[in-house]
Amino acid sequence: MPRVVRPGSHHPLGATPMEGGVNFALFSENATGVTLCLFDERGGETALPLTRRTAHVWHGFVRDVGPGQRYGYRVAGSFSPRDGHRFDPRKLLVDPYARALDGDVDYAALVGRADTAAGVPKGIVVESAPLPSSSRPHVPWNETVIYEAHVKGLTWLHPGVPEAIRGTYLGVAAPVMLDHYRSIGVTTIELMPVHESMTEVSVARRGLPNYWGYSTLAYLAPAQRFASKRGAQVTEFKTMVRTLHDAGFEVVLDVVYNHSCEGGEDGPTVSLRGIDNRSYYRLDPEDLSRYEDFTGCGNSLNVAHPQTLKLVMDSLRHWVEEMGVDGFRFDLAPTLARDAEHVDRLSAFFDIVHQDPTLADVKLIAEPWDLGSGGYQIGNFPVSWAEWNGRFRDTVRSFWTGDASKVPDLGYRLTGSSDLYQDDGRPPSASINFITAHDGFTLHDLVTYEGKHNEANGEENRDGGSDNHSWNCGVEGETSDLRTNVLRARQQRNLLATLFLSQGVPMILGGDEIGRTQRGNNNAYCQDGELSWTDWATSPSNAKLLGFVRELAILRRAHPIFRRRQFFQGGPVGRRGKKDITWLTPGGREMTPRDWSAPEIAAVATLLAGDGIDDVDDDGVPIVDDDFLVIYNASRLRLAFTLPEPADWQLVLDTSTAAGLGGKDPVRHRGVLRVPALTVLVLRARVP
Repeated sequence: MPRVVRPGSHHPLGATPMEGGVNFALFSENATGVTLCLFDERGGETALPLTRRTAHVWHGFVRDVGPGQRYGYRVAGSFSPRDGHRFDPRKLLVDPYARALDGDVDYAALVGRADTAAGVPKGIVVESAPLPSSSRPHVPWNETVIYEAHVKGLTWLHPGVPEAIRGTYLGVAAPVMLDHYRSIGVTTIELMPVHESMTEVSVARRGLPNYWGYSTLAYLAPAQRFASKRGAQVTEFKTMVRTLHDAGFEVVLDVVYNHSCEGGEDGPTVSLRGIDNRSYYRLDPEDLSRYEDFTGCGNSLNVAHPQTLKLVMDSLRHWVEEMGVDGFRFDLAPTLARDAEHVDRLSAFFDIVHQDPTLADVKLIAEPWDLGSGGYQIGNFPVSWAEWNGRFRDTVRSFWTGDASKVPDLGYRLTGSSDLYQDDGRPPSASINFITAHDGFTLHDLVTYEGKHNEANGEENRDGGSDNHSWNCGVEGETSDLRTNVLRARQQRNLLATLFLSQGVPMILGGDEIGRTQRGNNNAYCQDGELSWTDWATSPSNAKLLGFVRELAILRRAHPIFRRRQFFQGGPVGRRGKKDITWLTPGGREMTPRDWSAPEIAAVATLLAGDGIDDVDDDGVPIVDDDFLVIYNASRLRLAFTLPEPADWQLVLDTSTAAGLGGKDPVRHRGVLRVPALTVLVLRARVP
């Protein structure tokens, strides 16, 4: 008996289970017809035309189907690329509002204009069940420590994670992982893309995957590749979030709304392109058959179109309300705010995000650059946003190679980058400080390689950045030379100490704390193997590095002076009338403008006044800490630093030693202190 499609409703979009059946709704402003295709377990297809259309939404209600039903769409209209239209009913299309997908991409089936039903994943009807929000940790920004990780690579090789859930959502929240995050001071897990994605055809032809997942296919669907069982991706993702929340950890997702997996004009038609190309993508006004590309990925989503903007916002709300996440890191965020030519910080996207009640209490983080003209927008995002601070990364890296010219900029980076964020009314926590991230060298490789080694990617080492601000400590690549390896270990400690002791929000790249290497590959986006996976079988030297990171986390957590909620004032504050921060030369005198403008060596010290925090706790009690003196000597010279008076200084951190910390040393330091080359020292004095 043929199925009957009843009128149904144009809202909500997607496949929505209701009493007696499922409502299907798909937006297409320019289509001439839409056919809903239902699939059985054997791949048999039932075609049901949707004849009702309301406000450009094609809709219908189908009885006697429910959760678990597999489906897709075929959309009819003009195939006229010169007019911006690419309709083709032979292409089975993924619903952009699908809550889950089933099946893999068959790239051979996507070639040409043949029927593609056998090669495209099918949407799955999913019952809505919002994750309770009462358990959200709501970690304050100034107490946040972010851990960036890939779902699979994080636990695939971890011997303490049950084998059945390694490399999955459940693995991320395994008890041994919770203990690890806690031990290194992490509060917030930032997961690389978990939206359903698709490997670019050009990459698939090389026999490689898009392992990272920055190639989105479905914006509301968690990737099935990270589930331990077929069809369990939604429930397992929610279980991961709930488990992390119960343990006090937040979950932030890296999201890619700037482009899709369909690429440029020669890419496959699997979803938005065949549904309504002119609405969903930015087309070249001079040639509508071509795409405007601010991302380097072949296309850019047209967020200026109301429906595309609605898709982005509906996706964000879905991940917060139903899936329970605590925030987002927006890949190539300036693309979302582009008008006809320029990035507009007053764009509709920012306005809508700012007033949306669902997003008012989640963390919003921008990657503040894209590849278009004027795309470097660091410091220009709205007041409620934080940003990946690329200037922090580049300045700190260069400073620790011994570049004295970076001392003036280092002053801003260590103190929360007030030059970028203070004028906007944002706090130091607007600066997401990082030394390394998924894109680029790992920490181990940063001190081991000066050049990229991306040959395994099959692009003749042309891909990935060439300006890495790295130093191999005298030997390119791995070596058995003891002196070189000792120096590399020290440099890793220096970089990590700078990260944890700076104002702002520190972000750790997963695996850096145990010396993870990609063997010099700084663009491992297509490497789903040991090159990308975290090896938890640590060597003795990497075990020492992990111990050092744990001690750094304790130091930062114990002392609010390293996680201020306001910028330093640079003037007298507190009951002693001391400056909240004083910059000192090695000779012990306060730095002058001349010292800043023409530093002779890459070395500087900061004196932080413990009673100059100018803040109160939740009970209204003033926050007071010890005084701290932090000495950064990135020069290749052993320097004599004159310690401030009057004080007895106790050494609590020394990166020149393999153990790292000197907190148990009872010796009090006065007068002149010899600081080894390439070393961070932290000294503490009790506030009287």
